[in-house]
Amino acid sequence: MKGFPALPMLNLHAVQWHSRANGPGNRAVFWFQGCSFRCPGCFNPGTHSHAPRLLVPVSDLLDRIEQSQSTLEGITVSGGEPLEQAEGLLHLVRGVREMPLLSLVLFSGLTRERIQELPLAQEILASVDVLIAGPFVRELRTGKNLRGSSNQEVHLLSNRYDALHIAGTPVGEVHIDARGMVSVTGIDPPIL
Repeated sequence: MKGFPALPMLNLHAVQWHSRANGPGNRAVFWFQGCSFRCPGCFNPGTHSHAPRLLVPVSDLLDRIEQSQSTLEGITVSGGEPLEQAEGLLHLVRGVREMPLLSLVLFSGLTRERIQELPLAQEILASVDVLIAGPFVRELRTGKNLRGSSNQEVHLLSNRYDALHIAGTPVGEVHIDARGMVSVTGIDPPIL
C-alpha cells in the first residue's frame, strides 16, 4: 500500500497469485519459509529451513494484492509456519483487512489453544476468516476439507464462510507457469 511506513520483510518460500485449492474461491497464496515443527511426511519440506529464500517487504505484497484484488476472493497464508514470522504476518493480515472484499485463510501447525498463547495472536486472528490449526500427522492423513490430517481443526473465525465453502475447495491443482515450470499445490495434490 503506497505511503505506508517501512514494514517488515517476510521470508517466503513461494507465491501463487491464482489458486483455487488453498481456500474458497480464487486466492493468492503465500507460503512462509521456516518451520520448527518439521512434521514427518510434510508435503512441503522445502519450507522447513529458516535460511533466507525470498525476502519480500510486506508493503510490496500489499501493493500487489491491492492491484490484484478485483480478481481475488482472498489470500491464504501457509508454510512453513507463518506464526514464526508473527510481526510480518500481523502487518500483512492488517493490510489485507483494509481491503474489505478480500478474505483471509491461515494455516498453522499450532493448535488454536497454543496460538492464543502467543504475544501477537489476538491481533492476527482478529483479521483472519478461517484458521486451519494443528500439526500434520502422517498416520492421520485425510487430505480433505482443507485438512492434511484428521487432527487438524478448521476454525471459522468470521461469518464469511461455512462448512460447505470449506468442503467445496478442490483438494489439489497443477500450475504451469510461462517458463514451463510445473508445480502442484493443495491439501492432497496429484503426485507428478
